[in-house]
Amino acid sequence: MPKVIMYSTAVCPYCMRAESLLHARGVIDIEKISVDADYKLRLAMMKKTGRRTVPQIYIGERHVGGYDDLAALDRTGELVKLLQA
Repeated sequence: MPKVIMYSTAVCPYCMRAESLLHARGVIDIEKISVDADYKLRLAMMKKTGRRTVPQIYIGERHVGGYDDLAALDRTGELVKLLQA
């Protein structure tokens, strides 16, 4: 299974939903990078992803996007394929 990285904050409901969905699809380990306490990490996330909101999710080298993007991939069956790659 490819590595999953998620930029998040402590009180983000979409981050919690994304984590729950990933766990439901068999992801055991999610590397969470908390950007709420360190503005430099948030700036790095924004530079890397081009987005300001959390969560920002990577599966392997692919930037999936936020929770809505992750859920859309799940609805089409692409999420499972990505996780099995």
